[in-house]
Amino acid sequence: MDKSSSKIDQEQIEFLENAQKRIRQKKLLYYHFIIFLFFSSFLFVLNFLLKIGNELIFLKYSWSVWIFLVWCFLILFHAFDVYVTNRFLGKKWQKKQTRLLMELQINKILELKKEHYSEAEVISKSETFYSKSNLITIIAAADENNVIGKENKLIWHLSDDLKHFKNLTKDHHVIMGRKTFESMPKALPNRTNIVITRNSDYVADNITVVSSLNEALEKSKNDKQPFIIGGGEIYKLAMQIADRIELTRVHHEFDGDTYFPQIDPEKWIEVKRDQRKKDLKHNYDFTFIRYDKKQ
Repeated sequence: MDKSSSKIDQEQIEFLENAQKRIRQKKLLYYHFIIFLFFSSFLFVLNFLLKIGNELIFLKYSWSVWIFLVWCFLILFHAFDVYVTNRFLGKKWQKKQTRLLMELQINKILELKKEHYSEAEVISKSETFYSKSNLITIIAAADENNVIGKENKLIWHLSDDLKHFKNLTKDHHVIMGRKTFESMPKALPNRTNIVITRNSDYVADNITVVSSLNEALEKSKNDKQPFIIGGGEIYKLAMQIADRIELTRVHHEFDGDTYFPQIDPEKWIEVKRDQRKKDLKHNYDFTFIRYDKKQ
């Protein structure tokens, strides 16, 4: 059996099931109406011919009339449900709405992926880097599994790590991607902020906008030690040309969606280590580690 005939058979089955469902709904409505007619007649006989319940003088109308009116409302509601709600808002309508919502979600995901890969493509569009004489330094904080963030936000807060970052990068150029910059409240003070983005019209206070990592390094070539501060894609590209890594290793495992590149021991050598224990200001053990690229 080919796919087209299988699809037709499935459509026929769905059509039959829907028809059977509609027949059941209409049968129930019919039985409801018949019961309503007979029971209402019985109530009127009790009320008006046999005079049962006439002592209920607090009612403006006879009690049988009230029951009749309420039941009329229920009959109308049942009919509306069968002929309007289930006809226009039935399974077919639900499937259509579900399909539309799924299409919207898929289009949104495709747009995000397109933006992500376009950003990465722009960042890495220059294959060669200028001949440098400064010490290009990557600075980052990562957990035991190299997680550095989640949803463009930091996962932990370590005051000594922030001081360490501030002391190292003060009066230097700091190079970052647009998303990293937008994760901060504003441009970092006492530093030259360089933001890499494919959007040539991007504007923000106290930043220099460039279109590639190579251009960012050109802008900072007079700085003896420019720092690359994120995010994940820029770190990955910068590993090719960086001379030093200042890494804060947080001794814990976190759930995240952004990662620091694996440090290859064949290319990098640890030259300095400073261990810190958790305390009242720090919820986790962490270590400041310096790596220099092997010559």
